[in-house]
Amino acid sequence: MSELTLTVMRLGFLAVLWLFVIIAVQVIRSDLFGTRVTQRTAAARGPERAPRRAPQPSGTQGGRGGRSRRGAPTKLVVTEGSLMNTTVNLQGQTITLGRAHDSTLVLDDDYASSRHARIYPDRDGQWIVEDLGSTNGTYLDRNRLATPTPIPLGAPIRIGKTVIELRK
Repeated sequence: MSELTLTVMRLGFLAVLWLFVIIAVQVIRSDLFGTRVTQRTAAARGPERAPRRAPQPSGTQGGRGGRSRRGAPTKLVVTEGSLMNTTVNLQGQTITLGRAHDSTLVLDDDYASSRHARIYPDRDGQWIVEDLGSTNGTYLDRNRLATPTPIPLGAPIRIGKTVIELRK
């Protein structure tokens, strides 16, 4: 093997090692400082506003009265976990769930991601749960969510050790 080929192979190997070190540092940094939080808030503020605005023009006052007559949920209740018996009133806004400090419901759970899931109303007044790409997943009635799914009244939503239900 020529001297030039050996030198090029050494430099290539050194470059691959440095690339590995840089990627490892970025992964550790994102775990410690939560870069997913900044990406999530910047990317999702637009889509989160759309479901908030959609029910208001279509329903106004008649839509809200129709929801309560049909027995739609009015609150989100934590039934298991460190926040047991915590209640969040549903007022047509998007509810974010996770460890991030700006989440609507901040979960102190090792199995929850910083931006784990969100619950939002659709245009028909139904509440939808969506997993936001969490590591450990979001479960609705023991089924792992892959797509945004309507939430039946009283169905358990499990995020790690925390269980949440929609109630009247």
